[in-house]
Amino acid sequence: MSERTSIASSGQNSGQGPDQRALESLVHLAIEEAGRLGATESEAAVSVDTGLSVTARLGEVETLEYQRDRGMGVTVYRGKRKGSASTADLSDRAIRETVAKAYSIAGFTAEDDCAGLPDPDTIARNIPDLDLSHPWSIEPDAARDMAVACEAAALTLDKRITNSEGASLSSHQGLRVYGNSLGFVGGYPSTLHSLSCVVIAQDKDEMQRDYWYSSVRDWRDLEQGDHIGKTAAQRALRRLNARKPATTSAPVLYVPELARGVIGHFLGAVRGGSQYRRASFLLDAAGQQVFPDWMNISERPHIPKALGSAPFDSEGCTTRDRELVANGVLDGYILGTYSARKLGLKTTGNAGGVHNLIVSHGPDDFATLVRKMDRGLVVTELMGQGVNGVTGDYSRGAAGFWVENGAIAYPVHELTIAGNLKDMLRNIVAVGSDVDMRGGVRTGSILVERMTIAGE
Repeated sequence: MSERTSIASSGQNSGQGPDQRALESLVHLAIEEAGRLGATESEAAVSVDTGLSVTARLGEVETLEYQRDRGMGVTVYRGKRKGSASTADLSDRAIRETVAKAYSIAGFTAEDDCAGLPDPDTIARNIPDLDLSHPWSIEPDAARDMAVACEAAALTLDKRITNSEGASLSSHQGLRVYGNSLGFVGGYPSTLHSLSCVVIAQDKDEMQRDYWYSSVRDWRDLEQGDHIGKTAAQRALRRLNARKPATTSAPVLYVPELARGVIGHFLGAVRGGSQYRRASFLLDAAGQQVFPDWMNISERPHIPKALGSAPFDSEGCTTRDRELVANGVLDGYILGTYSARKLGLKTTGNAGGVHNLIVSHGPDDFATLVRKMDRGLVVTELMGQGVNGVTGDYSRGAAGFWVENGAIAYPVHELTIAGNLKDMLRNIVAVGSDVDMRGGVRTGSILVERMTIAGE
């Protein structure tokens, strides 16, 4: 084992994580080797990740996993020809062999005028500390106890909670370093901790399943386990005695964790890849009204501790604040370097995805939105993949609650909701103040004016 590999692997059991300088030296080695072979440009990314995951079911440990992964990916360019290779062996010899393989592959690929590293003026020069790393030196016994207690809070809430799919606690930390032959080398550590519970409620012959979870950068910010367990149980119980509604057309209210998916379909349509492939229901929509004129969607990549924060994207380009949608109008697309060149544009610093997308919302909480919809469907679960990203046609299996006279009347299941995404986005009536912070897209409940609801 080389000195570099030894340093890169150190600290895995101490909670301190790998040494960033050691990983940077591995990236430098790969870039230098590519240049020695004759590559015109090159880039490399190395990552080291460790984690602990425990799942308890019915009071007993079901799984206990310790994860330790590491690897490097290398891309070299011979003019406009591109070759890539990867390795899990971080020794100097293996890295040189990986670079050589990537260089060889580049000799057989077709030329692509859009291939190559980002433009130098897009590369990040100042890398802010976003407070994304909070290692948790939790022992397996303590992790087991937390998972068991979380599940116990659910199982003891009500005698109708008859079974469980388990409670899981996970703690992961990692470090990724990226560099390229433009002179950029940067990295940052990050952590992700989560606690979840899934239980089953039963009343006579009917069974319903539901869940709850917490996911954070800083383990001190996790929701209490008993609250997660009780919430999961309450959510399962309220779904008992579900009915199948009559087929109709009515307003639909997506709860925040599902509203994120509605925004996700929009994001897929405005990504550069969908645009240059001409495979989007929002083709050439930049500058057009896509949402109601009161709605804004902002990207804020530098929020401390946020799950979607990043000081630079996966190509080393600067991430910056941006108004993706202003007054309902799409300002531009979500672009990495390649897709930007295909469209004759510049990267938006979104290679690898968006970073903390914030959907504007009004003052109304979930209960107020239910009163405003008067009669319709609250969607709490979606099933199936019936979404056509080219036409926008949308059809998903669903379950949730039927609303009458501005109040939840009864749970419903075995139904289908359908519409067209282009119309759905334009006909959003309101976004609630009940914002879900557990992801890279932050949104409250989304109320759509009308959709087809197919039941009996």
